[in-house]
Amino acid sequence: MNKKNAVRSLMFLASLSVTGFALAHGDMTPQAVNTDGLEPLGKEWRDENPYRPPYANNKLAVEIGATAYNQNCARCHGLEAKSGGIAPDLRELEAGAEGDEWFKERVINGAVRDGAVYMPKMADFISQEGLWAIRSYLESVHVE
Repeated sequence: MNKKNAVRSLMFLASLSVTGFALAHGDMTPQAVNTDGLEPLGKEWRDENPYRPPYANNKLAVEIGATAYNQNCARCHGLEAKSGGIAPDLRELEAGAEGDEWFKERVINGAVRDGAVYMPKMADFISQEGLWAIRSYLESVHVE
């Protein structure tokens, strides 16, 4: 094998490995969240975060939400909810009921643009309790 063919072969193999890595990174299925200890919410979606004070002592919800966020959201929205610019910085999501409306709509319906899924319908994979726990975590790291 001559030097030119060897280089081409190496480049081809490198491109295959990079392609496989990129596809694996983008093909993520949300993981279920263990919500033991949180008040069960039932099937009907709440309009506001039921784990926000004064409704509840939300320390457990924040802890569960932090773990759930790291498992399901950090890949796109960044560690500690600090976006690298690709997806929205969720620390800036409006606090309180106003932000709950946007959060609820997005986790239930996901985000699709021009046929491309930018965010899956998280409610298809994570319970309402797990998603409101994530919202509680996001409010705990909120910035203006």
